[in-house]
Amino acid sequence: MERNEQYKGIALMLVSAALASTGQLLWKLSAADNSLFLVLLGLVLYGAGAFLMIIALKYGELSVLHPMMSAGYVLSLILGAAVLGEPVTARKILGVAVIIAGLVFLSSSEKGGGTR
Repeated sequence: MERNEQYKGIALMLVSAALASTGQLLWKLSAADNSLFLVLLGLVLYGAGAFLMIIALKYGELSVLHPMMSAGYVLSLILGAAVLGEPVTARKILGVAVIIAGLVFLSSSEKGGGTR
């Protein structure tokens, strides 16, 4: 598979993760406000993320692309802190750093698990 296609798949997966995380944030907000609008908007964003993930999978290896969805954990930490006022602890920062390191290693790997 061509390297540019792999990067396209990674980019699509990252956008997919962002859409899914944002949709889940809206569900969290809807639980507090009992807002049907936020539930439905969350479903639309989450569904768009799932649809985009399906498209992304044609551009690379599942073993590289699917773990890119873990970027959603990183965004959830940011959204939780920024929108919901949730605390950002040293453990959470360390966890996010490990996730980001894993994403970098995976995105730079060649077919068969080697590195560049």
